[in-house]
Amino acid sequence: MKPYVICLMHSSLDGRTHPSRWRPKGAGTDWFEKIHDELGGDAWVIGRVTGAEFAKGKPYPATNDAKLPRENWFARRDAKTYGIVLDAQGKIGWGRSDIGGDPIVVVLTESVPDSHLAGLRGEGVSYIFAGKSELDLALALDILSRELGVKRLLVEGGGVANGAFLRAGLIDEFNLILSPAIDGAEGAPFVFSSTEADSDKRVPITAMTLESTRELGGGVLLLRYLIKNDPQAASR
Repeated sequence: MKPYVICLMHSSLDGRTHPSRWRPKGAGTDWFEKIHDELGGDAWVIGRVTGAEFAKGKPYPATNDAKLPRENWFARRDAKTYGIVLDAQGKIGWGRSDIGGDPIVVVLTESVPDSHLAGLRGEGVSYIFAGKSELDLALALDILSRELGVKRLLVEGGGVANGAFLRAGLIDEFNLILSPAIDGAEGAPFVFSSTEADSDKRVPITAMTLESTRELGGGVLLLRYLIKNDPQAASR
């Protein structure tokens, strides 16, 4: 059964997500973790680029070890919360097994080399397979639900990962922390984005309902929208 999926992001008024570029500086930038904790997910998910920012290691070296099966592998199944990272081609060498105490679970495609799987196992990093050469996000959610009991998932960027979940019709709710600041220049990522290959794909949203507006102080707002998707989207 698909988990309930909440996208949580923090942006400037022009939808940009790098606070270091915002002006005025420091506008409400301490709210993200507080709202993350309030939402209480069983797991949170980020994309490869964001995930690499947390990595402490280097890509795992190629080896001539025996082949490893393309089967889901879990170092732990008893965590309260898991940190899920989309890394389709196996680019990240972790050098750690958790982020903030949450065990890492990497979502891979079957095209990753055996040496990468061996590296993940050696560091105690769990992994699942969701697709041959491209990620199937609906399959990934199904595996997380069945294998780890994830019922409530927080999607937290970057923009390409958020956009992929949105285009797959998998996001049920969008929580936006909106700061009274402006980026105003090219080059910063947006809350939702895409790869060039997906740039013409429209999201299957049929309705959005503003469920609540909350003032967090200092001109910062928390906007909560419920999303209605085309019911066929996640099965395509």
